[in-house]
Amino acid sequence: MSEAITTRAPGKLYIAGEYAVVESGQPAILIAVDRFMTVSLRPAKSYGLIRSLGSAFDTVYWRHENGAPVFDDFGQDYVANAIRVVEQLREERHLPARHYAIDITSGLVEDDGRKYGLGSSAAVTVAIVDALNQFYELSLDDIERLKLALIAVLGRAPRASGGDVAASTLGGWISYTSPDRAGIMAVASEGSIAAALECPAWEPFSVRRLPAPAREEIVVGWTGSPASTEHLVSGVQARSHGAYFPGFLEESAAVVSKIAAALRGGEAIGDLISQARSLLRTLGETSGIRIETPLLRELCDIAERNGASAKSSGAGGGDCGIAFVPREAGRLTAIREQWVGASISPLDMAVWERGQ
Repeated sequence: MSEAITTRAPGKLYIAGEYAVVESGQPAILIAVDRFMTVSLRPAKSYGLIRSLGSAFDTVYWRHENGAPVFDDFGQDYVANAIRVVEQLREERHLPARHYAIDITSGLVEDDGRKYGLGSSAAVTVAIVDALNQFYELSLDDIERLKLALIAVLGRAPRASGGDVAASTLGGWISYTSPDRAGIMAVASEGSIAAALECPAWEPFSVRRLPAPAREEIVVGWTGSPASTEHLVSGVQARSHGAYFPGFLEESAAVVSKIAAALRGGEAIGDLISQARSLLRTLGETSGIRIETPLLRELCDIAERNGASAKSSGAGGGDCGIAFVPREAGRLTAIREQWVGASISPLDMAVWERGQ
């Protein structure tokens, strides 16, 4: 293949199941949004390079040595891990190694570089796996690419749930159940990516498409305060000694299941979103970690005063909140206007479905 390849992967937002989903077998619901990480890959000759057009890092050069990529001044970055994992699978399939140049453009950040909290690390990993799948003609299907991208992400963030990887790979509304990631990586570390893709540790894993809400519109607000999911999740687990509060995992799984059932049945989900918010607030109180910041609380309260339901999305601590607004004239406009008055930015984004 000699022509340039361009791929893109959408960002994500959590609807419910945050924190719990980092435990194997726990479910969550996510959406993909129409903001993207875009990767452009073209063949190169004697060496490869990686450039981030959003200036996340300087140009990085790399080359093949003994069939594996070696990077100049590049550590365990998500981009490097994505390349390493696909290249290892390519080597296992006895395909010839080739060099290539990658340009990365982010649509998941503000003009000043602040992140929205839409899962840029997962999205860029998914986009690179997709591009290399095409470049090497590996013929990986959606689930195989999802698994490969998750293995790459886990090399940098071992506690990552993979929900963001699933949403960025499949698009739309999805329900996701996390696998035994430690078990998967134990197999991968023994040297075979192909074996890791098929190992029994995936057994709790599932991902299914869901219909969009029939009775509510979703609107997203951004607090302007970037947050670190990795640090927040680690903090909650450390403060709670990994046990959370009694019943948290069971209650989270129950509300996720009820939301999924309501979506499939065309029923309203507002009350269930409020239950999910209450669970996260209790988790924050019991762990001593501020999940719902004052601005996220105001975002939710404004929505509720206008007859909607709302919650923080993802790990909280900043970033985005989501509101589900009944399809009645005027409510959505009122919420957006009041958010702006409270220094919360309504984001102009929608759920992204494959094929759009």
